[in-house]
Order: sequence, then structure tokens, then C-alpha cells
Amino acid sequence: MLSKKTKYALNALVYLAKHANKEPILISEIAEKEHIPKKFLEAILLDLKNAGMLNSKKGKGGGYYLLRPPEEVNLADVIRLFDGAIGLLPCVTHKYYERCDECQNENICGIRDVFQEVRNQTVKILKDNTLQDLIDRENRLKHELSQ
Repeated sequence: MLSKKTKYALNALVYLAKHANKEPILISEIAEKEHIPKKFLEAILLDLKNAGMLNSKKGKGGGYYLLRPPEEVNLADVIRLFDGAIGLLPCVTHKYYERCDECQNENICGIRDVFQEVRNQTVKILKDNTLQDLIDRENRLKHELSQ
């Protein structure tokens, strides 16, 4: 399950992506429009800035904005930033690998094999979906609902 922090980060990023061609956006506007506690959002946006996804401008006309186009920010990067490993077992994660204590031979472990497949498919889906894809899906769903 995604942490609240990751979910809020995705909501904030999508909001910024929808306004990517405009001026930087204030934290207070994002917090209000996306129903995210402002103090919590400040920390999230700072993490996203430190990760190179966002930048900020101070002073009049200041706020946060995307550093990369929405089609270049994938979901896997955001999830890993806030929640760490995507794999459900430590022995199947890429960046956070740990051998399972109880495993006698992970090369022939059926449990590991299944969860490796789950991880691989999950990572593929998350890498293949960007902020722009989320916006496009939202627009398609709105269109389908209105028909």
C-alpha cells in the first residue's frame, strides 16, 4: 500500500503537471486544491525538490514548478523516493536487496520466483506511467463518465 506521503506527492505532482506552462504555484494553493495539510506538503515538496523533480522560486510570483516535462516523471521514481523498495520481499528488490534469513537457496525458491515476477511487472507498469499519463487517464475517465 502506498504511504499517505507518496499519495500526497503524486497528487501535488499531478497538480503541478496540469499547470506546467504557467507561473510557479504556491504551496498554499496546492494544499487547498488537493486537500493536503500544508505543513506536510512543505516537507514533501522539499523532498521532491532535493530529488531533482521540482524547483522553487522565492518572492513575488514564487512557488514550486516541475523541472522536467510531465511525460518524463514516472511513478516508480516517486514511489521509491518516499516508500523505498517496490518489491514485496527484500530478496526481490533491485536497489534494496536483502537475502531472506530463512531461505536456503533463493535460486530455487518458488516464493521468490513468484514475487520477482510481481515486482518486475509492477515496476514496468510504474515506469511506463508518467504524470502525463495520469492526466490523460483522468481526462479519458471524465469523458467516458460524461457520455
